[in-house]
Amino acid sequence: MKDLIEACLFVSTDPVMSEDLARIFDAEPMEVDMLCNTLVDEYEDRGGSIRVARVAGGFQMVTRLDLSEGIAKFLAGPNSRARLSKPALETVAIVAYRQPVTTAEIEAIRGVSVDGVLRTLIDRKLIKEAGRKQVPGRPILYATTPDFLQYFGLNALDDLPLLDDVAPIEVEREHVLHEVEVAVGLIEDTGEEGDTAGSE
Repeated sequence: MKDLIEACLFVSTDPVMSEDLARIFDAEPMEVDMLCNTLVDEYEDRGGSIRVARVAGGFQMVTRLDLSEGIAKFLAGPNSRARLSKPALETVAIVAYRQPVTTAEIEAIRGVSVDGVLRTLIDRKLIKEAGRKQVPGRPILYATTPDFLQYFGLNALDDLPLLDDVAPIEVEREHVLHEVEVAVGLIEDTGEEGDTAGSE
């Protein structure tokens, strides 16, 4: 169980609440909290560059404070592979499953403007312009790149998790987004769909 908690902390970009882990994995909250605190102690004793710390009431993997200046330089570099935000993950997943896809089609699924997120994904070389759709206005089409495959550890697009059959995006926006988020691991597949559009 401790290894699973450690892995969850590693992949999360936000503090993880022990009670949330307990609920997700059907475990005793006190046991999960104890294991999280054990990880705090173990990482402290290990003395490396990574710590497990209590942040905003939860637990999160963080780097040592004295390394912050060097990390900031790395994240600002042109080849940075810093973790993507949730909106960026949602958007790149939609592109991956719907490509080639237009901005309007992405926004029909996410429910918010994606101009800024698209620019970020292009700068990160995870998506690219892939021609124009032959409809009035000829909007730009977007598709994933080889860097997308490398980032997500895929050999080919065929390795993407399969989605359930879904209706056209203009009809079933929330269902499509739910399936995409489940596929890329943003949310747990509980069988229930909520408001997952989020914000930019």
